[in-house]
Amino acid sequence: MLFPNIFKEESIEVNGVKINFKHTGIGKPLLLIHGYPQTHIMWHKIAPTLANSFYIVCPDLRGYGKSSKPKGLENHENYSKKNMAKDMVELMNYLGFDKFFVAGHDRGARVTHRLCLDYPNQVLKACVMDIAPTFHMFENTDQIFATGYYHWFFLIQPDNLPETMIEANPEYYLKEKLKRWSAKDVAFEKKFDSEALDEYVKCFDKESIHATCEDYRAAATIDMSDDRKDRNRKIDTPLLVLWGAKGFINRTYKVLDVWSEYATKVSGKALDCGHFLPEEKPLEVIDELERFFK
Repeated sequence: MLFPNIFKEESIEVNGVKINFKHTGIGKPLLLIHGYPQTHIMWHKIAPTLANSFYIVCPDLRGYGKSSKPKGLENHENYSKKNMAKDMVELMNYLGFDKFFVAGHDRGARVTHRLCLDYPNQVLKACVMDIAPTFHMFENTDQIFATGYYHWFFLIQPDNLPETMIEANPEYYLKEKLKRWSAKDVAFEKKFDSEALDEYVKCFDKESIHATCEDYRAAATIDMSDDRKDRNRKIDTPLLVLWGAKGFINRTYKVLDVWSEYATKVSGKALDCGHFLPEEKPLEVIDELERFFK
């Protein structure tokens, strides 16, 4: 069992979709938001320990895991980060939390960025893991970025092209993404728990493949429009930025300098790993989050 029995699992209706989540703990609430192509299970190495200091809430984003996977709208609005952020706020309000901490990885970090912009009075502090802002990355696209993040341009293609290709072998595609993005100096089997991998594969069904493509299509369209409107508005929420020293983000960007263009109170560091910080370096992530949020 990846999560101990003290974690309660629920599904509730928020913002027009069903959100599945686990929760337990003591202290101030800490929302943990997963990334692609995973589910809330990615927090299994750190959530039980953090629950000794915080009330932990681990949801599946819409389109992922056991949450609703609605068909994408023509303008992809139902997978905008604004809508995903609203899902999270309504979830936390359901639990009785009008103010909370939040940490997001990958796509979840992009939802976290939008939470800080749209709900500054509810997010007390935030952590984003292994991303640069979506707007910055698209606006500074070059061959290096297009090669390293080829999936950004593949998944946004129309007419079910990526869905059809991924559905030919979903397990291979998912595990290949995990291998490519994680550090190469540690065996794949040592970084990712076999039970967690089985859960990721099981949840990566036809509906989720479509929904996650819609997540990326939204990023390239409506999210960019929303980000452009807010480009001159910096986040005032204290922001911790963590990233993998052996990953693409570290090789490509001066991470803290970039985030300082989008937020006023930025701190952070690289950890000795690839993209999947909570699974590759769980003890270090626990230490950074406890220090920052306490």
